[in-house]
Amino acid sequence: MNTTKIISKIFNSRLKEIDRYATHAGELQQAALARLVRTAKDTEWGKKFDYQSIRNYEDFSNRVPIQGYEEIKPYVERLWAGEQNLLWPSRIRWFAKSSGTTNDKSKFLPVSNDALKDIHYKGGTDAVAIYLRNNPDSHFFSGKGLIMGGSLAPNLNSHHTQVGDLSAILIKNVSPLVNMIRVPSKEIALMSEWESKIEAIANSTIKSDITSISGVPSWMLVLIKRILEKTGKNSLEEVWPNLEVFFHGGVSFTPYKEQFTQVIRRPDMRYVETYNASEGYFGTQDDPSDPSMLLMIDYGIFYEFIPLEDVEKEHPRIHPLEQIELHKNYAIVISTSCGLWRYMIGDTVRFISRDPYKFVITGRTKHFINAFGEELIVDNAEKGLARACLETGAQVSEYSAAPVFMDQEAKCRHQWLIEFARMPDSIDKFAATLDATLKEVNSDYEAKRWKDIALQPLEVIVARQNLFHDWLKQKGKLGGQHKIPRLSNTREYIEDMLILNK
Repeated sequence: MNTTKIISKIFNSRLKEIDRYATHAGELQQAALARLVRTAKDTEWGKKFDYQSIRNYEDFSNRVPIQGYEEIKPYVERLWAGEQNLLWPSRIRWFAKSSGTTNDKSKFLPVSNDALKDIHYKGGTDAVAIYLRNNPDSHFFSGKGLIMGGSLAPNLNSHHTQVGDLSAILIKNVSPLVNMIRVPSKEIALMSEWESKIEAIANSTIKSDITSISGVPSWMLVLIKRILEKTGKNSLEEVWPNLEVFFHGGVSFTPYKEQFTQVIRRPDMRYVETYNASEGYFGTQDDPSDPSMLLMIDYGIFYEFIPLEDVEKEHPRIHPLEQIELHKNYAIVISTSCGLWRYMIGDTVRFISRDPYKFVITGRTKHFINAFGEELIVDNAEKGLARACLETGAQVSEYSAAPVFMDQEAKCRHQWLIEFARMPDSIDKFAATLDATLKEVNSDYEAKRWKDIALQPLEVIVARQNLFHDWLKQKGKLGGQHKIPRLSNTREYIEDMLILNK
């Protein structure tokens, strides 16, 4: 008997609600906004902006300014010290360490119990529901799910709060029912020393019957390779024969896809992208043949979008969901049941369809190169690298790129530091293909590269093995949701990496 087929029926009513995304998006979003404003009207923030008298989106948008972390930081510090009812009425006991930065300054975002329930856990449940609808013959619940998370630490200013990666907060508070089908144990999952954690996870799960894995691709790949080393097996299905799906997020899967097909060789292995950030759960891939994600619009989140070209403007254009244009890059602005109000999270997306609204992540507002007017974003970079790998037989493990503003010959260019899992048959061909593809997908880059006048051909520097791992370790950023800055408009990151590469 396939128990998964029986259990999956409990998701039917929820799937009907998700189907309404295609016909009632505006209504669902307006209801989310009204619920958020109504709930927070008696908080300090709600009183400051007179939430009691807000009747519609126009009132809300005219009254509440766009926020960055610096604007909410004074409230976060007070919450950190134990004050309550500032941004959201329910008690704030958890702070998620920002996953969007790799520099020495960290951002700490409040996480309410309401948000855990109506955003993060709801998102995880919906991801499973959608997966099971797409795969009716799944045996998902016949085994265990391996979930890789970060770590937690006590807040020294308060005995009642903790801080850590969002993934660790989720594991710490997860339902006992979910704990019955999840590995590793909480004790191992919340270990803070990452290299010891990898070893402990491998040792404790090798003999488990794993049917699903969830986590950031880069760190999951580290775990899988360690498991294969310890077992002497060639592929993961030899260790876990019932493994069927990898729920991944946090970084683009494109650079890792081919590497996963080498360590998981079963042809029917499924991969599902999710978008669960420290600030909220925003999207789930609902069609295996379509890389875009479904925007989850009936959670405790209200969405707004700023055109990417307006992000640095004093008075940017700001649009609710119904006013977005397809195939245009936007910075995401959210209001949530964590008490984040009109908060720019730093990610950029491009919508590829309406009815329902589906999108792809295109990068970050701070992770781009526009030193010469080329406006290169991560989405461009991923497409260029994919083409270069295809034409040269290469595999990219990690990469980071930055501008060279002017060398000794007064030449400007982009410098790419790339760690290869498999070297290209020619570095020169790889660089030329990458450069040519960037011209194809980005007209601004093409214009700046015209006749090599403003911008010279890009430069590829081969990174030694484990360079990016060592850089993260040096920064105290191993594991969890920490990421390599793919593109930077300054040389802040790449200079440190180049020193380590010597």
